[in-house]
Amino acid sequence: MENFSFQQAQNNSTLRKIPILFCIIAFAITVSYALSKLGILIGLTLLILPFVGYFLYLLFTYPKFGLYSTVFMGFAANGLTRYINAPLGLAIDALLVLTYLAIYLKKEKYDWSKVKNGLTYAAIIWMAYSFFQIFNPEARSFEAWFYAMRGVSLYMLLAIPLVFVLFDSQKDLDKFLHIWLVMSILGTLVGMKQLIIGVDSYEQAWLDAGAAKQHILFGKLRVFSFYSDAGQFGAAQGHAMVVSMILFLGNNLSLRRKIFYLGAFFLSLYGMMVSGTRGAMAVPALGFMTYFLLSKNFKVFGAGIFTGAAVFVFLKFTKIAQGVYAVNRMRTALDPNDASLLVRLENQKKLSAYLAARPFGGGIGSAGSWGLRFSPNSFLAQTPTDSWFVKIWAEEGMIGLTLHLAILFFIAFKAGIVLWKMPNSALRQKLIAIFSGTIGIYMASYGNGILGQMPTGILMYMGWAFLFMKSEVVN
Repeated sequence: MENFSFQQAQNNSTLRKIPILFCIIAFAITVSYALSKLGILIGLTLLILPFVGYFLYLLFTYPKFGLYSTVFMGFAANGLTRYINAPLGLAIDALLVLTYLAIYLKKEKYDWSKVKNGLTYAAIIWMAYSFFQIFNPEARSFEAWFYAMRGVSLYMLLAIPLVFVLFDSQKDLDKFLHIWLVMSILGTLVGMKQLIIGVDSYEQAWLDAGAAKQHILFGKLRVFSFYSDAGQFGAAQGHAMVVSMILFLGNNLSLRRKIFYLGAFFLSLYGMMVSGTRGAMAVPALGFMTYFLLSKNFKVFGAGIFTGAAVFVFLKFTKIAQGVYAVNRMRTALDPNDASLLVRLENQKKLSAYLAARPFGGGIGSAGSWGLRFSPNSFLAQTPTDSWFVKIWAEEGMIGLTLHLAILFFIAFKAGIVLWKMPNSALRQKLIAIFSGTIGIYMASYGNGILGQMPTGILMYMGWAFLFMKSEVVN
């Protein structure tokens, strides 16, 4: 047998590293040349290619990574478009489709029978109705339909089966919840920076382009962080606030987790307040009431009602802290003569007259920002909907609104019954957190266009799948 020394092993290892070193040097030279001769955009594109390649490697090796990345992009995409002139919203579509492709190419077997449940069927029915909206005689633009229907129904259809197939343990649920709360905390910190230090040049350009009308009121900035707008930021922060506090109230948590959940709660509370989004108050109001009811502890339920009533009295019948902008802004939400509320009610009267003879609505993408982009002179584009449910009514008619509400009530009823019967456990506490947040978003979506917007939409769809995953096991 030949003698083999450690020095020889080192030499062999060094020889194996030489090709890698040459590749790195060649890549650096190529990027440098591209930056100097072909422009910064092409150079930067080459620079990020290795990272894209590594990302795809992870996704196709570990398909769950695709869903976690979708949650991340749900938070980040809107904010990044202020810095990058690209349709980053399509990244969510790409991630979901690539995750399906990764599953298809994996050699291991996946149990697709878990997809067969009421939630998936509801998603298929809703997507089918959205598809037939292509043939709505009132629709003005196929392109508007394509862009708008993604948040309305496509993401729901694509995300829900993936959760059933890929996620099968409490660890998956914990990762989902923790990514959600970490991104929410980061959103609060970015919002604090906007409020205390000021917006950066890209955010200022976005405000100057027209967003300032809704985001600077009485000289005060309505914080929007990296979300699409202050309304979405406020509701999403209220959503995280409900989830984090209910998780904090769970049993047998480590000290680190308790600190994490409590910190997320207070930061989300702060974020909700500085957003100036009055409708966001509905999320904790209904969310916590739902939790108190499902706790089955009538002392806790009574204490919750008392606390809610005390907050209502504080805002409605006192002038305490009136000089604090966030408190003053929330107080106006309870004023029946608020100018904004009266304008909304007047717009709904106009829509009611217009839609009386249009049971299928004006077509998906005909109202709101998509309407202003693709059919700017139409009645629906020029009439603000403000509310998610009013938007569904305007675009898909009374038939579409009825179907949408029926699906939402089915989800709430089915999940609520299961949670009521489920014995107390750490899993039940986590699912109640998701369910309570869902009920809060339902309510808030009447005042703002919340439910289908990112990141709330993808969080809701994936959260529903976790709820029905358990309901299928229980039943």
